[in-house]
Amino acid sequence: MTAIRRRQPGNDGGDFLGIHSVNHFVMAVPDLHEAERFHTAFGLDVVDHRAGYAVRTDGSDHDWGYFVEGGRKQLQHLSFGVFEQDLQRFKHHLESLGIKLLAPPKGFESNGLWFRDQDGNLIELVVTSKTSPDFKAHGGHVSTPPGIVGAPLRSKAAKVRPTRLAHILIFTRDIQKAIDFYVGALGMGLSDRSGDNIAFMHGRHGSDHHMLAFVRSSAPGLHHTSWDVPLIDQVGQGATQMADKGFVRGWGLGRHVLGSNFFHYVRDPWGSYAEYSCDIDYIPVDMDWQSQDHDPEDSFYMWGPTPPEDFARNYEAE
Repeated sequence: MTAIRRRQPGNDGGDFLGIHSVNHFVMAVPDLHEAERFHTAFGLDVVDHRAGYAVRTDGSDHDWGYFVEGGRKQLQHLSFGVFEQDLQRFKHHLESLGIKLLAPPKGFESNGLWFRDQDGNLIELVVTSKTSPDFKAHGGHVSTPPGIVGAPLRSKAAKVRPTRLAHILIFTRDIQKAIDFYVGALGMGLSDRSGDNIAFMHGRHGSDHHMLAFVRSSAPGLHHTSWDVPLIDQVGQGATQMADKGFVRGWGLGRHVLGSNFFHYVRDPWGSYAEYSCDIDYIPVDMDWQSQDHDPEDSFYMWGPTPPEDFARNYEAE
């Protein structure tokens, strides 16, 4: 069992310097129309943006991701949220590490801090409300008493609508260098890892087991975005919802080991994935989770179908 020890920072920042949330991501894709068809089918709201479109979740006006037209699929930047009192502290901290601050990209101007990580990914730190959860969002299954039908008719089932962006997994050339950068520069915590193959990072102001994860590749890129749904049944229903729209390639239903979430991944038209996720582990603000290095068989999935042969392939490296 993972050991836990207590600590005392507050969830308003306090004395601890660290990001509190994934604010948004930006992707370039070859065909905005096809991308919009994919995300609408997935259950996200698509809203116009001056450079393309943004995606939102059910009941939220937060722009979790932006999609812009490009010659090929490419992760363009990641934005992380910080508390207001921490922005200048971060500026001094980054400068003390010798990290060069940059101008924002056209179309995404902000008063945040812009720089590149160890793989060259463009990163923004910006003052924003904390969107990572402050408590564990318990997933479940709704049962019924004897004599009551539990499942709705398929034709009457409500559309699956994710409630929030849960986490992002990106490719990195070097797992240890990625851990060192995001711990040392951004104040994240290492949750768990499996050697030099994969690592999971949490926000130390309270977050899911991981809000960001890394998997080794020859180049940077996006592997998947993960979207939280409240019921296990909606993970499977989401897979059917996507298959009905022609998006049949993916992996699931299954349950991960590290993070413990139930999952189904749907492959987008360019080789990355969108994941329906339910009931992920949570690391509270007043606890430090002592990370462990797990064998490969104990770091992927507890049960589920065999993953596709190209599941870990980085199409942005080609």
